[in-house]
Amino acid sequence: MTMHLLGPQFTTNNTRKRQVKHTQAQQKVWEKDWRAYNKDMKRYHQPAVTLEEYIDIVHGKAKRAVKRKELAAPASYRGADTHYRSIDPAQTNPNNTAAPARKEYTGTLVRGIATMHKSNAVPVIDEEQMKDISRMRRG
Repeated sequence: MTMHLLGPQFTTNNTRKRQVKHTQAQQKVWEKDWRAYNKDMKRYHQPAVTLEEYIDIVHGKAKRAVKRKELAAPASYRGADTHYRSIDPAQTNPNNTAAPARKEYTGTLVRGIATMHKSNAVPVIDEEQMKDISRMRRG
């Protein structure tokens, strides 16, 4: 005998959902949760649901229709149009916002900049430091 492919009507998988039977303990838990749910809905200005509706919502049989409060679009507020002029380019102002002149070190304390491990730039002050950095000694 050869094996033939059979249609879906001969499957052994039963896909029918069974009726859920609940106990009194589950009923008490649902009632407690239902009260908390309605309390939250009251806080969010939503209508309350009955216990049967809540149980259906919990089991996914009914979806909660969220009643949204229709808000009117607020009129856009725009104050008086005051125009603040920029500084006149012909006018010389000591309080301008141009970039300041570049600052350069002109002292004699720092002799130079050395590179320690991992491209770490270190200021060199004296001959002793130069030797320590060349030997990779930290201080």
